[in-house]
Amino acid sequence: MASESDVIERRKQVNVFKIGKLWVFKYFFDDRGLYEALLGYYKKDTYRFEFKSTGERNKALKLLESGGIDYCLVEDLKGYLVWLDKSSKYAPVLKNSVAYKETANERIFLMKDLAAVEEALSFGAKIYEGEVKF
Repeated sequence: MASESDVIERRKQVNVFKIGKLWVFKYFFDDRGLYEALLGYYKKDTYRFEFKSTGERNKALKLLESGGIDYCLVEDLKGYLVWLDKSSKYAPVLKNSVAYKETANERIFLMKDLAAVEEALSFGAKIYEGEVKF
């Protein structure tokens, strides 16, 4: 029989993506204090946290860790990119994306995690295999 000490607490995790010169992530905080500590990095127009230097990023990562949130640094975006035809409804996919780009015929999204990729696929998105500059 398993005891309480055998149960490992599942920590929350956030992916921190390198896009261009920025490190970014999207996360909804339950902890108001942690959110307020990171508020200076929040960009309302993109609904994400942005860090322009590795020093800023590392400071934020320490705050996340101390708040009980693990992180994963992601430089290779493959597997997190999906696309939709430009005529498709895209609001449900956009909501869980960290970045997106429009081309003449499609919208390309960088999803915040693999669960968001799966959800986007259920809305009709397809995995994007190419290179993207956001």
